[in-house]
Amino acid sequence: MQQDILLLQPRAADVNPLRLAGLPDHTDVVMNGQPAQLVKIAVANGEGVLTDQKALAVKTGKFTGRSPLDKFAVRDATTEHTIDWGSVNQPFDADRFAELYARMQAFVQDQTVYAQQVLVGAASAYQLRAEIITTKAWQSLFVSHLFLHPTEAELVDFTPDWTVLCVPEFMADPATDGTRQTNFTIVDFTRRVVLIGGTEYAGEIKKSMFTVMNYTLPEAHDVLPMHCSATVGKAGDVALFFGLSGTGKTTLSADPTRRLIGDDEHGWADTEKAMPGIFNMEGGCYAKVIKLNPAQEPRIFGAIRTGTVLENIGFYDGLRAVNYHDDTLTENTRAAYPLRYADPYAQPFVEAQPKHVFFLTADASGVLPPLASLTEKQAMAFFLTGYTSKLAGTEMGIVQPKPTFSPAFGAAFLPLPATRYADLLAKRIRQSGAKVWLVNTGWTGGGYGVGARMPLAATRALINAVLSGQLNPATWQPHPIFGVAVPTQCPGVADALFSPTAGWADTDAYQVEAQRLLGAFANHLHGFVGTAGVADLLEGAAL
Repeated sequence: MQQDILLLQPRAADVNPLRLAGLPDHTDVVMNGQPAQLVKIAVANGEGVLTDQKALAVKTGKFTGRSPLDKFAVRDATTEHTIDWGSVNQPFDADRFAELYARMQAFVQDQTVYAQQVLVGAASAYQLRAEIITTKAWQSLFVSHLFLHPTEAELVDFTPDWTVLCVPEFMADPATDGTRQTNFTIVDFTRRVVLIGGTEYAGEIKKSMFTVMNYTLPEAHDVLPMHCSATVGKAGDVALFFGLSGTGKTTLSADPTRRLIGDDEHGWADTEKAMPGIFNMEGGCYAKVIKLNPAQEPRIFGAIRTGTVLENIGFYDGLRAVNYHDDTLTENTRAAYPLRYADPYAQPFVEAQPKHVFFLTADASGVLPPLASLTEKQAMAFFLTGYTSKLAGTEMGIVQPKPTFSPAFGAAFLPLPATRYADLLAKRIRQSGAKVWLVNTGWTGGGYGVGARMPLAATRALINAVLSGQLNPATWQPHPIFGVAVPTQCPGVADALFSPTAGWADTDAYQVEAQRLLGAFANHLHGFVGTAGVADLLEGAAL
């Protein structure tokens, strides 16, 4: 396809990389700033303060989470027939993009900007080179942590495939620019440029490049991009954890007995093509730290040290000691740090095909079991629903758990139709023989506000039992509503937790809520009817 050819063409080697962003020659640029240097600049500029652990604490202003309603893609000849246009992928006019780009370039011409030349994707065959430019030293530090670094030799003639220009101080004019608000994230797949303005939340930078990879990898390389964490055991056994932010991807992958491949974004390739099966797209972690407990999450707590970026946290009065329970600004408090801080970690961030795939759902209804084994058809159905709950603070306006269907557990970042990713997942599962599991990290004994949050210790015990093969195949039973196979016993987990109505004061209320959820699943999946194989999935999943 012409679109794919365009994406893969390298830029001319004789082009000055900085000029690709259209910045004037006299713009003051700090290129590939080192962490210690950027921390010093950020503190001097008043962008943040140091904690007692020497981490850099910053505040992101009005926006403390992503703003998906203000994310756009340029609609042109490249994207017209490839992107799945709708409420997630909102079209933006190419001429307006050019005008906005020019105004942003003029806006920063007398400012100091911070540029990082980075790599996206640990597998060289699928890698993109990106130059990420921002007006905040702390955001440049964030970029340095979250992405992969070229070698010194690669930097000599580094020419980016993509440019990201992030100017938090620049406000759009909705009437003139065609944005919804003054903040925006706009991806132009033809120019290979991302514009971010009006928001200081660094997650927009990270997710913009994930969106780019979600567009490029399936069509150009037949690689499945995934919103998941990944770990590898001593025997080389890889496990994947799919889920929206806040459902446990980072927490459950922080297992001291396993090496961390990555905590959020990965690719799954066909090893028959002599490529690695699983590879990290990033070089760092972006962990939620609200109510961080060093006893329960020692690896994340231990990663908060010199150079780590802490977003929107609070302090104990009169001290520089972080109060991780402080949600004054947001529940979406975050820590950004390089993967090497999360030792033990996998290097060079690539591994073989996975043996286990976990779908993490924070079920706010309290209906789904703590663990279930899925058939291939059930796995595809649950993947297409991506049922979970958006947790407080992750997106602007979310103040309590909100049940949602997010196909592929990452609909906000998927430019292509959801079925394209589902087809790739089915192909990879068949090739690898991986076993798929559903894990409820949400509520039990009732929905949000009535029941209790699923005990983290129980979830860990269940996952450890799966990975070690401790679950007895003779002690399984079908879930009475969803038909998935549920264990009745697991070492370290109370048997009562596996009862569908465990903890519910009113079993009739459970039945009503379960049927309501089942109906919501069916309604969502029927939206895919007409696509090859979906009717079979509906029947096979008993939905």
